Amino acid sequence: MSPAHREFAHRLGYASLIPFVLGCALVWLIGGRDLDQHVFITTGLSAWAGLVIACLGGIHWGLSFARGLPGRQPLVWGAAAVLLGWLGVLMAPYAGLALHGGVLIACYVFDRRIYTQLGAADWLTLRFRLTAVAALSCFLAAAGS
Repeated sequence: MSPAHREFAHRLGYASLIPFVLGCALVWLIGGRDLDQHVFITTGLSAWAGLVIACLGGIHWGLSFARGLPGRQPLVWGAAAVLLGWLGVLMAPYAGLALHGGVLIACYVFDRRIYTQLGAADWLTLRFRLTAVAALSCFLAAAGS
């Protein structure tokens, strides 16, 4: 990947944190004062987290097909991540956002092993930063729900 593409990927990754941080901040700023807004914000944040988790799971399917990863584990994990992301969206925000935070961390832990095997370990620093902020945002928003 060229340096320009790598920098663009980093910028997009950091931009993906905007809904996490903004949603978390709004949960705490609005609090319980306006139930309709609170539900809208927590639902939006949960949906965003679920979509991100689905993308993270989908990466394993893409890598499995493109690089012929051995075994079924990456495919199973990819499908499990998507299902867990969806389940979190269906749950009450305080529980669903906590689940999302945990799944985001689990995705990172799984990726540490797979990315290293594929020679993509240089992406793990970015993944760690994105995961830390996204998971913390989910946990804090769950606590404010």
